[in-house]
Amino acid sequence: MSPSSDRYREERKLEVKEPWEQYTYRVFWSPEDEEYVGVCAELPGLSWLDKDPQTTFLGIRQAAQEGIALLREHEDPIPQPLATRAYSGSFKVRIPPEVHRGLVLEAAEQRVSLNRLVSVKLAQSAVQPVAVSRKNTRKSSKTKHARGTLTS
Repeated sequence: MSPSSDRYREERKLEVKEPWEQYTYRVFWSPEDEEYVGVCAELPGLSWLDKDPQTTFLGIRQAAQEGIALLREHEDPIPQPLATRAYSGSFKVRIPPEVHRGLVLEAAEQRVSLNRLVSVKLAQSAVQPVAVSRKNTRKSSKTKHARGTLTS
């Protein structure tokens, strides 16, 4: 059966039953730990460390599966996979007035709407992720990576 056929896609949808199978995972090298770190976007307190990137990936997926089992056991809510959430395409952002003024000026100089300018800037950032400091946020959590454990 061709992977592009409608029937194949429908059968594949039926195969995916658990949220952790649709979660978003990332594996990256940690210079501090001198190991690869695996994380799951939907379960931010979860991490997995290993010297091998493939083993790290398998480890974080297994940890997510076990994390979901624990959430169910304690009757806690199960995070919906990011990939299956519906997105409206709009959200509100609060910025300092001087940043707002600067963006309006830049948009006017480029003869585009403020919305268009900000959309392009955000799209460029999505391709080239930037580090965001959490020091000025209300809620900050320091996460120490631990081999297959939930931390916060």
